[in-house]
Amino acid sequence: MFKNPGTKWPIIIALAITGVIGMSVATVKIASKYPVEMENFEMHSYHDYDHGVNDIIEAKIAFDKKYTISFVTPQLAEKGTVVEYKVTDKSGNPINDAKVEAVLMRPDVNKHDINLTNPVVSDGIYAFAPVDLPKAGRWDITAKVTVGNDKRYYNLKADTRYPNTFEF
Repeated sequence: MFKNPGTKWPIIIALAITGVIGMSVATVKIASKYPVEMENFEMHSYHDYDHGVNDIIEAKIAFDKKYTISFVTPQLAEKGTVVEYKVTDKSGNPINDAKVEAVLMRPDVNKHDINLTNPVVSDGIYAFAPVDLPKAGRWDITAKVTVGNDKRYYNLKADTRYPNTFEF
């Protein structure tokens, strides 16, 4: 095919460069179908969380010295899930004047996130309105609890396929 051995190397190099460019174009086209999802850790972007992590940890320690938070929802289900938290002081007395916000988040995509606000408060238990989850599987549940000047983020992971399993 090649009578002169010196002519095959330029052709091989040109084919290699063309192949690399073709694979690069294919990678960009495939990647454009799957956009990057920004992580929402403890209700912050990861930039804000990294920048203020020491303040968040110090606030958690100060909060935990005075108050206790517990997740009292028995299981996470696809239909009619009621998210409930109990907030008490260290003596076990219920705290009814806390501000509690929660977010149900899918770890893979942000479009399914559900913001929970305005809970009903009874004897230190903050119950949010029932929600229907748009998708079965794993959900991250993040709450921000504020009592006076003290605040704390409370995170856990749950799965609708294994209703009694929670990871704190």
